[in-house]
Amino acid sequence: MLAILPDIRNYLQKAIFAFRAVKSRNFRLYFAGQVISLQGSWIQNIAMGWLVYRLTDSPLWLGVIAFSGQAPSLLFTPFAGVYADRWNRRRTMIFTNLMFLILSGLLAFLVIASLIEVWHLVVLSLATGIVMALDTPFRHAFLVEMVDDRRVLPNAVALNSTLYNSARFIGPTIGGILIIWLGEGWCFFINAVSFLAAIGAFMMMRVKPMHHPDLKQSVLEGLLQGLGYAWRHQEIRYLLLMVGSTGFLGLPFQAFLPVFARDILHGDPALLGFLTGVLGAGALTAALSLASMASIRRLPRLIMVSGFLFALSMAVFALSRFELLSLFMLYLMGFGMIAQFVSVNTLLQSVVTDEMRGRVMALYGLTFMGVTPLGSLLFGALGRLWSVQGVLFCTAMACLVVAMWFWRKVNTIRHHVEAGRL
Repeated sequence: MLAILPDIRNYLQKAIFAFRAVKSRNFRLYFAGQVISLQGSWIQNIAMGWLVYRLTDSPLWLGVIAFSGQAPSLLFTPFAGVYADRWNRRRTMIFTNLMFLILSGLLAFLVIASLIEVWHLVVLSLATGIVMALDTPFRHAFLVEMVDDRRVLPNAVALNSTLYNSARFIGPTIGGILIIWLGEGWCFFINAVSFLAAIGAFMMMRVKPMHHPDLKQSVLEGLLQGLGYAWRHQEIRYLLLMVGSTGFLGLPFQAFLPVFARDILHGDPALLGFLTGVLGAGALTAALSLASMASIRRLPRLIMVSGFLFALSMAVFALSRFELLSLFMLYLMGFGMIAQFVSVNTLLQSVVTDEMRGRVMALYGLTFMGVTPLGSLLFGALGRLWSVQGVLFCTAMACLVVAMWFWRKVNTIRHHVEAGRL
């Protein structure tokens, strides 16, 4: 018994180190609120996909709804990034979460009252997408205000992803069961109520107002300044291009999991929830691994490796008709996807100045909120002409080509890391 005490002590020390950002009161409140809120969001995501496919039996409509929910980011997120460097971030987050609550509540009412039609889903998805476009750059930029010690900022970024992917792991499984027991409408209602936890957490925070030196600039001038800043810095440009390509070519597969669950693997909503949950398990493993890292110097190579892992596992998943093989490939896809995005987020947060943080993080948000809907729409259209499996395999090969391109850029980024620029 005494012999294992050192091992237990080491394990506890590693666990405390992995959650070191939680020592900050504001981040602790944020963490607690998001634990609840994000569960509801993933319950709604799984219910939305099943509802759309149940109403339409169409992969195209899955793509249209995914496009509607994320397309506003293409137009609004860059401008929201400018305002994220100007407006009070905490108050804005309270507003966006209140809007999420209202929209989810309206969706729940329409479904429970049996009034729902496909055009309702398109309109509500667009409205939610507009709010999300505002929320995303504020959420990423707000992380730096929630931690007391800048040295734990990379840990806060990783823990933020851990929150999101813990919910991705648990929420869809719960959602799949709730769809069978209660129906999609009550899943939307649960999501609406869950936003109360996030709103309460933001209201309880005590955050010092940040100085915004460029308030006299026009919004367009501020946007162009941010774009120029990101393009001039070679390492930032390569990182954004890498995750932007993955966002366009790779991430749209998530919108079409209902097709794989029902038509290819011949399952029900519970299987859809399980597929999404296993994807989340891989993502959660990656996020926790990154939270335990003490240095960011290995992240450029990790981005490259995770790019290859994501592409190859997606190619196998596309062709698989065996449930266990598909589940294992989804786990690897989740790991590769999140290892890539969290690593890029961490590196960007480490290099940008506070004056540019909102705008650069808005560009980062575009890589998965802005370009992914274009990929979803293209995926859905091609899915009508060809098999969904064939389309997914081709996009996996395209992701593989991008990973090979990034391979050639790793040394450049590593040079900046080793020189202390990141």
